[in-house]
Amino acid sequence: MHSTIILGLCTFVSAVFAAPLEFPLPDGFPKPSPSQLASIQKQAGGTLPNGPLPTSLKTAAIITLQLLANNELFEVAFFNELLNNVTSNAPGYDVTALHPPLDRAYTLKAITAIAKQEEIHSIGANAILASVGQSPIAPCKYTFPATTFSEAILFAETFTDIALGTVPAVQAIFATDGGSEVGFVPLLGSILAQEGEQTGYFRYLQGKTPSAAPYLTGGTASFAFSALQLFIVPGSCPKPLSSIDLPTFKPLTVLTKPEAKNMTLEFSVVGPVDKKSNSIVYLSGQNFPVTEPIFDVVTRGGATHFKACFPFDLGFANGLTIAALVNGTGKFFTDEGVASATIYGPGLILVD
Repeated sequence: MHSTIILGLCTFVSAVFAAPLEFPLPDGFPKPSPSQLASIQKQAGGTLPNGPLPTSLKTAAIITLQLLANNELFEVAFFNELLNNVTSNAPGYDVTALHPPLDRAYTLKAITAIAKQEEIHSIGANAILASVGQSPIAPCKYTFPATTFSEAILFAETFTDIALGTVPAVQAIFATDGGSEVGFVPLLGSILAQEGEQTGYFRYLQGKTPSAAPYLTGGTASFAFSALQLFIVPGSCPKPLSSIDLPTFKPLTVLTKPEAKNMTLEFSVVGPVDKKSNSIVYLSGQNFPVTEPIFDVVTRGGATHFKACFPFDLGFANGLTIAALVNGTGKFFTDEGVASATIYGPGLILVD
C-alpha cells in the first residue's frame, strides 16, 4: 500500500465545503464565553490545565508558541470544516464515502471530539502567549487539498505527522533554553500523545496499521512553518506571518508517487538549481539525514525539474519522510543542520 500528499504543490485543489467557515464559530471560538468553554471542554473530553501561567518566556519559546498557536488554528479550521461537510452530507462526504465498519454517528462523534480538542489546544497556547505580554494569534483564512472524505483523512494524517515531528523539537527548546518554559515540557508531551492517538485513527480509516513505524520522523519549526503557509490564503492573517521570526522556504514539489522501495523521484521548484552545489536530503525515522545527488536538471514550464534517488531500503521508515533541497552536497547529522542549509522544502512523502 502506498500513498502520497505533497505539501508544496500550487496545483492543489481547494476543498468543496458545505458552507464557508467563519470565525467566530457557533461555539464562540476563538473567544468563547465561560458557558461556551464548558461545552467545548465537555465535547473535547477534558479541560484546559488549571495550573498557573508563566509571566515571562525566553524569545525562542515565544517564537515556537506562536508557531504552535498558528498550527492549532489551522487544525481547528480543518476539522470544523470536515465536521460541517460530514454533518451536511456534502458531495464526497456523505455516508457512502465513510469507511466501514464505522457508521456515520461514530464518525461524527470522533471528528467532533478532535475538533474540540484542537480548539482547547489553541485556547491554551494563546493563553500562555497573553500571559507573557504577547498578542494572541487570530485565525487566518485557509484552503485545504481535499474534496472527499478519503482525501481529507489522508491530508489529516500528513499534517498530524508534521506535528508529531515538530513537538519534540519544541520540547527540546523548552528544556534547554533555561527559562520557565521548562515546566511546559510535560504539557507538550501530553499533546504529543493526543496527536498520536489521532493519527492512529486516521491511518486505520485508510486500512493502514495504526502506528507507522517504531520511531517516527522528526522535523523542525522552520519546516512546519513553511508547510503551514502553503494552506493559508496570502494576506488573510490579522497578524502578518512575517512577524514570526522563523524562515520560510520556497516550495519543493514531489512529482513522482513514492512507494516503499528504492526508486527515483522527480522534483520541481520555481527557481534555479545547480546539480554541482545542491542536493536532496531526506529525513526519515530517527536516523541520520541521507544526502542524495540530483541529476537530469531541466527547465520547462517556468519550473526547474530534477531527479534524485529515493533509497527507501537504506533504513527509511514507513509513514512520513521529509525531503529538502539544500545548499551543499555533504553529510548532515541533525534535522536542524538540514533546515539551516535548506533553500526549497519541505517535500512531504508518505509511504506504507
